[in-house]
Amino acid sequence: MQVELFVNGQRRSDDVEPRLLLVHYLREVCGLRAANVGCDTTSCGACTVLMKGPGEVGGGTSVKSCTVLTVQAAGQQVTTAEGLAMTGEGEAGGELHPVQAAFRQEHGLQCGFCTPGMVMAAVGLLSENPHPTEDEVREGLEGNFCRCTGYHNIVRAVLAAAAGTAAAGTADGTAETAAAGTMGAAGATGADADGERAEVGA
Repeated sequence: MQVELFVNGQRRSDDVEPRLLLVHYLREVCGLRAANVGCDTTSCGACTVLMKGPGEVGGGTSVKSCTVLTVQAAGQQVTTAEGLAMTGEGEAGGELHPVQAAFRQEHGLQCGFCTPGMVMAAVGLLSENPHPTEDEVREGLEGNFCRCTGYHNIVRAVLAAAAGTAAAGTADGTAETAAAGTMGAAGATGADADGERAEVGA
């Protein structure tokens, strides 16, 4: 069936199977690989994206895209980690989002598999609560698993982003992309769901 929606600010119209999950639509149809499939049971949060309905204010609500059918996203605005670092013209290579910059600054990632989903959950959290306490950050991210970092630096990154102390990314998206690649920054590589190195946001 035909579905129309906005993905990272770009209008799309695609013919999809009614049962196609949003995460598979983003990865296989749109070619956006930041949203990873980690569990298929809604537990890990690696597939987290932002969704915003018509007329809604703010940056959107973080959702696990393995729990949403693509047809349910019809008419919605969907933002993936790649979309956070896009230019005003909808192309990769824009300045890092403050949360992405904070994750880089505070070393809030290791293998990178969970990082795009963690970043998107953090963006959603700060959209709802711009100045959370440490406990509120931990509670807000409890639906996202990380098996590497121990969460401490992730929490520090979110608090740094909330405080506005994270260093800004570069406008051309080149000098800083190596460290920020797993966050869906432009032109960098991140850990793919298949265990391969995949272009993220290129």
